[in-house]
Amino acid sequence: MWSRLPFGDGLRAELGVPRRSRRLASSPRSRVWRVELAGGPAVVKQSVDGPDAEERYARELTALRLGARSGTPLVPALLGADPGERVMVLEHLDHRRPSGDWIVGYASALARLHAVARPEDAGSLPRWQGPDGADAESFLGLAEALGVPVAPGVSGELDELVHRLGRAPGHALLHGDPCPGNDLHTADGVRFIDFEQASLGSGLVELAYLRIGFPTCWCVTTAPAPLLDRAEAAYRTAWHTATGTELHDDLADACAGWLIRGDALVARARRGTTDHLARIPNRDWKWGTVTARQRLVHRLGVVGLLTADRADLSGLSRLSTVMRRSMLARWPKLQPVPSQRP
Repeated sequence: MWSRLPFGDGLRAELGVPRRSRRLASSPRSRVWRVELAGGPAVVKQSVDGPDAEERYARELTALRLGARSGTPLVPALLGADPGERVMVLEHLDHRRPSGDWIVGYASALARLHAVARPEDAGSLPRWQGPDGADAESFLGLAEALGVPVAPGVSGELDELVHRLGRAPGHALLHGDPCPGNDLHTADGVRFIDFEQASLGSGLVELAYLRIGFPTCWCVTTAPAPLLDRAEAAYRTAWHTATGTELHDDLADACAGWLIRGDALVARARRGTTDHLARIPNRDWKWGTVTARQRLVHRLGVVGLLTADRADLSGLSRLSTVMRRSMLARWPKLQPVPSQRP
């Protein structure tokens, strides 16, 4: 049966016979069970057949092995693997309800996760892929569809933004989807799970999640500025402690990059299928805690403020501010994104 526990002879010889298996909720891309082994509870995860199943499995396996380097646990321990069946057996972790200031501990753990990768790990995972020229064109097309004039220099600013993000230095271990739900708040600290989209690149593109509103996630939240400042300071401190280096770049480029990506308005299964920004004037849709228009209004506000003092993004700053104002005037019932995590 398709729901049969995939625990073959090799895993049984290594880990023993599993008992009391129970299916757990998971994405359509995987099947997950909780089982009892001689050493205690464990999680069995199998990547489901699909055109990218092998790649997803390989990325997660590699990321878990890299993450295990940390002196403080950041990922579940990998107890066993069966590559032929795309199965991994993981330590079971007990999740506790996060505190109100959860993003501070989250940011510190994220920095330590990013810091485990080394220059010599290049090639073990794909490089992070930022927005491209088509994303920039779609964003400008949305502005025109909303009746917002685009100043002559904005197209050039976006071209340079895409170029900078594509060449952003760094070899951080990027989770790929560091969302609420993929962070487990345990008695021993935050652990991250589900590394199917892991890559290497600049950690700033994931630190930006806190301000821009978790762009790849069903669960969008925001936080007061003082709490965001604490979380970002915690990230920078943890990064410096782990690497001995300072983070000198700001988050404007990373947040602007997430703003212009239409695929950051839909769940993973719908990405790469159409120009989602072009749909905004005629249709809104719900994904998780908010709608697409709510996501976009939030991101426009963030980018408008973050780029206000950037001479090389001044046109984008003004455009974002006016686009946000236009959307709120056109759809006055749009609500701010929630401040509380579900």
